[in-house]
Amino acid sequence: MYDGLNEGRIDADRLRSLLAGLPLPRFPDGRLAPGPGRRRLAVAAVGRPPSSSWPYSFVALLEMGATSWTQILDAVRLGPADDATAVTASQLRDVVERLIAAGQWSPGEPDITVVTDAGHDVTRLAWVLGDLPVELVGRVRGDRVMRLPKPPRVYDPKGGRPPKHGPEFRFAKPETWPEPAVTTRTATTNYANATAQAWDRVHPRLTRRAAWLDHEGELFLIEGTLVRLEVEHLPKDRAAPAVWSWSPKTGADGADVDRAWQAFLRRFDLEHTFRLFKQTLGWTRPRLREPEAADRWTWLIIAAYTQLRLARPAVHDLRANSSPQAAGGG
Repeated sequence: MYDGLNEGRIDADRLRSLLAGLPLPRFPDGRLAPGPGRRRLAVAAVGRPPSSSWPYSFVALLEMGATSWTQILDAVRLGPADDATAVTASQLRDVVERLIAAGQWSPGEPDITVVTDAGHDVTRLAWVLGDLPVELVGRVRGDRVMRLPKPPRVYDPKGGRPPKHGPEFRFAKPETWPEPAVTTRTATTNYANATAQAWDRVHPRLTRRAAWLDHEGELFLIEGTLVRLEVEHLPKDRAAPAVWSWSPKTGADGADVDRAWQAFLRRFDLEHTFRLFKQTLGWTRPRLREPEAADRWTWLIIAAYTQLRLARPAVHDLRANSSPQAAGGG
């Protein structure tokens, strides 16, 4: 097996195209919902510390309903000098273009919803992928500060430049929150009532650092919808902290807001996928020394997982052996 992994060949591009052409899971309105995620594969090379690992960026399609399966569409190994956001953006662009080429999306159909966690820069991704038919929904940390829309311009006899940003919206300080534009309440199976509040045209204040350090020209506004989701309790009556997410979509209505937080909760299904990768399919079992061998092994695991997903009527649902806390959706 090691000889095969070290010296063999896998046509990863062909496999990517085949995966994009499979019958794929969709949300009730027919839209596709890919979500990126990262995991590490341990390195066993001589002379390296045991903690060394290769980080991989995966993209998986999420699914609604009483299931925790996903469909892996892509995997890319991150190099030590790679910008994780840039790699994710390029990876998502390639995935979306393959889905379109495979006939999975056509003009006039709902945009593809890309669901990210707090480790991804959703604002940067929204800007870089703005020419694609995608709608991003990304989790943001609960200690963030964003800006409200600038107030209407009022004549000032002293002149001066009008403000570019409105007042601060501090996630941790409710006194800075205006009345939400949309509020929805949904009864759920595991969390009792779920209340979502949404504010329109909320945006981060961009600065010339991190992802925007090399941006040419004036920094701009990327306005969107900020959603705060609060449920009554987690399973076993545990306290449930609020979850914040942001989407570059403006003018969202109640259906848009509910779709955003429900799509985000489905992202927890990726944890079940990675658990099956490790515990059942043995992704972390081989002691690999070369990154090319790790790539081949990763694609073999993806192929095996896809076979299991396609045969899932005969396979026990992943969620049955997983903690209820991580189960997304209803």
